[in-house]
Amino acid sequence: MTGVLALTLAGAVLIGVSLGLLGGGGSILAVPLLVYVADLPAREAIATSLLVVGVTSAVGVLPHARARRVRWRTGLVFGAAGMAGAYAGGRLAAFVPPAVLLTGFALMMLVTAAAMIRGRRDTAGRPVPHELPVRRVVVDGVVVGLVTGLVGAGGGFLVVPALALLGGLPMPVAVGTSLLVIAMKSFAGLAGYLADVSVDWGLAAAVTAAAVLGSLAGGRIAGRIPETALRRAFGGFVLVMGAFVLARQLPAGVRSDPALWVATAGLVGTVAVLVVQCRRDRIGRFAAPLCRALRVAAAR
Repeated sequence: MTGVLALTLAGAVLIGVSLGLLGGGGSILAVPLLVYVADLPAREAIATSLLVVGVTSAVGVLPHARARRVRWRTGLVFGAAGMAGAYAGGRLAAFVPPAVLLTGFALMMLVTAAAMIRGRRDTAGRPVPHELPVRRVVVDGVVVGLVTGLVGAGGGFLVVPALALLGGLPMPVAVGTSLLVIAMKSFAGLAGYLADVSVDWGLAAAVTAAAVLGSLAGGRIAGRIPETALRRAFGGFVLVMGAFVLARQLPAGVRSDPALWVATAGLVGTVAVLVVQCRRDRIGRFAAPLCRALRVAAAR
């Protein structure tokens, strides 16, 4: 039991570093950590992750705020809209089978990862907005909030791409603003879950404390990493974790086959290389149709 707790706390530190450095990924790590390492039921793990990520994000926003990497109006409006969606999602989750929740979680991770690795096209010369339009922020906030409450994701893996790819904010600013949004929506999603789910408060407090320490460390180094490297690191991280969570939903007999994991690793690597090469226009004639499909999808 002591070894399991130590491994859980070590993973919690990584959760904090991910939040502080990338502005997301906390629940992407927290849900698998609490389900597969701490052996919590899926709904209890999701509720606990919302508590851990909410507190950690609230603390982690401080170093970003001191460095002026937070858009307060955009973050507060996005967060307020997201809280309504997150509470509704948390209540709806009681009626959805755990396997469906985790599968949906993994699929959204893969789509978001591809978008982050590819990045935005033709951004040179465009002005960087100080704040985003309120109507657009409200709509995006409600949609992302619903996903937050439903699948237990703090929303950073959706908020950061929304702010960086769609809103045009610099990646470090998107990271800092995302933490404000995540904190607000995570607490709202937790309120929805607590109506039907109990939480091991002792375990939650220990995991939260470890994650907070990691977030402070991640926040200190976030501004020192080039934006492109930060965005691709975020995308690559989400891609790997999404493939892992999705593979874990397969039947036990299939899941234990080593060939599956080799194939999964090969698929993840191929997708990552293809997306990057399409972005750089370094493609061969066999990959050209796939790249065109990616660009058409991105334009819609």
